[in-house]
Amino acid sequence: MAVALSEIEFEARSALEFARECHERYLMHSEVKDLNLAIDYYIKAVKLNPNMPETYYRLANLLYENGQISLDGAIEQCMAGVKVAPKNADAHLYAGYFLTLAGRYIEANKQIEDAIKLDPFGSARARITLAHSLLKEADLNGGDIKNKIKAIYYMATGSLMSVWNMPTLKMVVRNLKENFSVLAFGLKAETFMGTKNVSKAIETYDIAAEKTGCNEIFYSKIGDICIQNEAPEIALDSFRKVLSANPYNKDALVKIATIIQTYFKENIDEAIDCYNRLLEIEPQNAQVYYELGHLYLDKNEKMNAANAFKLALNLDKKNAFIHNSLAYSLLQLGLNDEAIEHYKEAINLNPDNEWTSIVAQALGTVYMEIKHNSEAAIAMYQTALVLNPDCPEIYISMGDVFLALGDNDLAIKHYCDAVKVDENCFDAYSKCAMALWNNDYLEEAIIAYNKALKINPDSAEVYNNIGVIYLDGIGNTEYALECFENAYDIDNDYTMAVFNLGRVHQELGHITLAAEFYQDALTLNETSHDIDEAEIRERIYSLFRV
Repeated sequence: MAVALSEIEFEARSALEFARECHERYLMHSEVKDLNLAIDYYIKAVKLNPNMPETYYRLANLLYENGQISLDGAIEQCMAGVKVAPKNADAHLYAGYFLTLAGRYIEANKQIEDAIKLDPFGSARARITLAHSLLKEADLNGGDIKNKIKAIYYMATGSLMSVWNMPTLKMVVRNLKENFSVLAFGLKAETFMGTKNVSKAIETYDIAAEKTGCNEIFYSKIGDICIQNEAPEIALDSFRKVLSANPYNKDALVKIATIIQTYFKENIDEAIDCYNRLLEIEPQNAQVYYELGHLYLDKNEKMNAANAFKLALNLDKKNAFIHNSLAYSLLQLGLNDEAIEHYKEAINLNPDNEWTSIVAQALGTVYMEIKHNSEAAIAMYQTALVLNPDCPEIYISMGDVFLALGDNDLAIKHYCDAVKVDENCFDAYSKCAMALWNNDYLEEAIIAYNKALKINPDSAEVYNNIGVIYLDGIGNTEYALECFENAYDIDNDYTMAVFNLGRVHQELGHITLAAEFYQDALTLNETSHDIDEAEIRERIYSLFRV
């Protein structure tokens, strides 16, 4: 048994050595065949002996660079190496490096500091890596001076220590100039920002990008400044340059997508592309699928939207917002029963009373308008009111249900409740007027309509309805004419107002004018379909009937 183990150990170490050789050749010549051989040998080594930490972090590095695993996958692989050999400094260093890429700076710094403690005399690389992490954390926290000072210390000590460490010396030769240039330009630009000289700060970063070639760093900063100063076009262009330098810069991908969603919705496809790239990096990110779902809704790609929300829900099953968005997308597809179940789940999860009341109200509307179930609709609206009793729209929705059921008294009550919550609620007054009119409370209806007009004096519909009350209910044709003319002045394509102008002129004996308005109403009705065409034609014929 001991001999077999010895042979396996020898084969594992041989595979690791071959992997190192292929890895070094790849770094020197960038040959894909060397990359693939290195990956194959590392995999073979870890299978033969899973207790060699080097195989974990080196394999993670290669697989990530080759796009075969996500950033989370690389972190998980490195942490497996740490678990196998908690005293291995390089395992901690690589874990810290990938955690830095993920923006998890507190965890990253802890891992890198552990690497320094485990190998203090060989910690040059770890110190320089820690300086990078501290600088990025400082930028994230608005230019934290304490972290910048620590970064300078670790950069300086790491650089000095690299003199007797050849692997680190190679890394320093490649990065040292870049690091100090980044720091110098950054401090200069921050000085301009401190004096509110935004244009000079942007100019400094632009020059820095040109002189150092660090487009990813400096254009990110320009983009952030432009977002803060509401210059979305320049910000978008800057983050695009970041992606030119690094197509998988997570921060830039998120910001480009967000800017497009906020300011440039005509570029939806670019935002979708950004989120799809993010999924290559973080395939388990529910938020990315959620954002994609909304972008597909904007494109009216209903099936893609529903699928994106379902993928998001698979990753985050207790997210009420995803349930709500999925329900909406399912409604667009006509899958009403499935949509109702997801609306219910969103309400049960209830992340926030005010938000949940809106969802309950939406479900009430689905029950009323799609399922024609007034009892279920009322129950949902009552739930919404319990969650948010100060929302006038919920009282109005309740009133609408009772109005549709012909219970004008209850409709009036709920519209009045809406007015108690918001005395400037136009819809509450307008709809209350309709319910009063249905109950033949003509004077009260006119009062309610006039209150609505005080809130919105440009409502053609309200003027038209007051005119109808005066024409058909009170018999005051002159005032009815004035109301219809007001409605027509506001919207001369409003079919009902044009038709009613024909009616009132017919009543006043103005046959020619009546005929003209009826004919105009007939033309408008071809698009609006507000009136039975036969009724308009009958009105026209009646004008000339002996």
